[in-house]
Amino acid sequence: MSSEIDAKTRELTTEFRRQRPLRGGSLIITIFGDAIAPRGGAISLGSLIKLCSPFGITERLVRTSVQRLTQDGWLSGMRYGRHSEYRLSARGLERFADATRRIYAAGPDRWRGLWTLVLLPPGDTEGKEALRKELSWLGFGQPMPGIMTHPTRSAANTRDQLADTPYAPLAHIFEARCDDAEADQRFAAESWDLRELTERYRKMLAAFEPIAAAAASSSRPAPLTAFLIRTLLIHEYRKILLRDPVLPTSLLPVDWVGTRAYELCRYLYGYVFESAEMYLSNEGSRLDDELPRVDEDALQRFGGVLQLAT
Repeated sequence: MSSEIDAKTRELTTEFRRQRPLRGGSLIITIFGDAIAPRGGAISLGSLIKLCSPFGITERLVRTSVQRLTQDGWLSGMRYGRHSEYRLSARGLERFADATRRIYAAGPDRWRGLWTLVLLPPGDTEGKEALRKELSWLGFGQPMPGIMTHPTRSAANTRDQLADTPYAPLAHIFEARCDDAEADQRFAAESWDLRELTERYRKMLAAFEPIAAAAASSSRPAPLTAFLIRTLLIHEYRKILLRDPVLPTSLLPVDWVGTRAYELCRYLYGYVFESAEMYLSNEGSRLDDELPRVDEDALQRFGGVLQLAT
């Protein structure tokens, strides 16, 4: 029944609001990437404040977080008198395009057997650490000091991702093949902490599987309930995927829990999508107009959200 899913969603939202510190910037990034980017990419500050309110993010925290995200290059803002509108910056759009492919698409089944390796510069320098963090954000693992690696990002893609960063010249990038399946698996286990990822996925499943169970016997959820589920679902999944390289099946443990997490996200996202879009249409706007309709690319997330909802 809908009352059950409403109750489960209130529990989930209450647990989120109890976090200390409550990170407004991280949630705003999720809202922009999941909800605003596919609807024109811009939203008035007043609407963003309304969208954040049910999560316990105060107006003051929204304003502070937006200023910080703008300073960090994620957002760009425009003022019209006393009012403001924000959109993803060019750099923010680029990073979200990459993140979108990782979040909403299934992991690769096949692998060409090539590792992309990046040699970090010697010494303990600020540029080296910045490069390491950027590569980690792209899903690279670190099997040993001075080396970062990824099995599915090509050398060309890695160069493209680093091209606009000031530390791109510090990276020495090449590809290598092992030709030993067991050694490939050991290399993957040494490069990423799969045990930590497993625990994070299990925690996420424990939080959202009760909602999925309630959804199985419920009609379409109320718009606010749908928006809360969708946002918190992608927020938690996104944070895990920032650490998950989304390895090919041949490099993963048997019965990898990340596959189960993806299927849960796929199901719940399809269940709430249309109702969440209704909430966005009702509560979100630009300064001079309504939010545009959601773009076609968003309808293809998780294999097609409209098909998943039927």
